[in-house]
Amino acid sequence: MLQNSYIMVAIILIINIVYVSFFTTRMILTLKGYRYIAAFVSMFEIVIYVVGLGLVLDNLNQIQNVIAYAVGYGIGVIVGMKIEEKLALGYITVNVITKEYDKALPGQLRERGYGVTNWEANGLEGNRMMLQILTPRKYEIRLYDTIKELDPKAFIIAYEPKTIHGGFWVKQVRSIRKGKMKQ
Repeated sequence: MLQNSYIMVAIILIINIVYVSFFTTRMILTLKGYRYIAAFVSMFEIVIYVVGLGLVLDNLNQIQNVIAYAVGYGIGVIVGMKIEEKLALGYITVNVITKEYDKALPGQLRERGYGVTNWEANGLEGNRMMLQILTPRKYEIRLYDTIKELDPKAFIIAYEPKTIHGGFWVKQVRSIRKGKMKQ
């Protein structure tokens, strides 16, 4: 079966897509602090890696195998990133600067289940409202859409916090985990 070069190329391609997807996912799990899950994933990752690399090294004289390995690697990175997007692990902090000072905006966001801290800020063209919102990454796009719906001219910056401790946010994060986020 492995004598057919098309089958060999397909096997190498698939193995490397799977391997790199596992690699990317494991790396992200490690960075997010999911050590034990990452270690478990790495066991499968390394077996797949050894098999795929072995196939290429055993048939190194056939350039199509090396090309399949490289293409599989590239596709695997993309697939791994898509998997991570779907998992949406962790939280994001979103900073919002409004075009005009809008006292109702924080309340509207709170009514939808988001934890919001707001204060007055000064911009080039006058007073603004600054909002800081913490939400699980799986609600990230919905939060952006909500902000744009409520204030189409809002300036939005997002980043991933490394540590979350204390305050309303911790209570809010717990209620979000229990499924209390409003649609």
